[in-house]
Amino acid sequence: MVQTTNRFFDEVARLMNDAAGVAQGMRREAETLFRTQAERILRDLAVVQREEFEAVKDMARLAREENEALKARVAALEARLAGANAPAGGTGATSAPPGPAGSPGSEHPPTSHFA
Repeated sequence: MVQTTNRFFDEVARLMNDAAGVAQGMRREAETLFRTQAERILRDLAVVQREEFEAVKDMARLAREENEALKARVAALEARLAGANAPAGGTGATSAPPGPAGSPGSEHPPTSHFA
């Protein structure tokens, strides 16, 4: 009787092992099916992936930083230009504005706009 009981429990244990393996396989299959359907829906909705979003986010940050630097540079150049065009000494005499930089009669030497 002891041998029969052990064989019975061995069979039950093997059956439970097989059932656990089948359940694991079904779980993997369900996850794969769900993931495939979710990816298809997201692709149809034209939702960007996280990596693409992060790349564009970094590009936007760099563009904002460059824009701020260029704003500061333009403001400095405008201030320099305004200071150079201000009347010196306050003589009160008005005259025609000087010609382009570097032209005859110009007060300013030629400058490069590509510094």
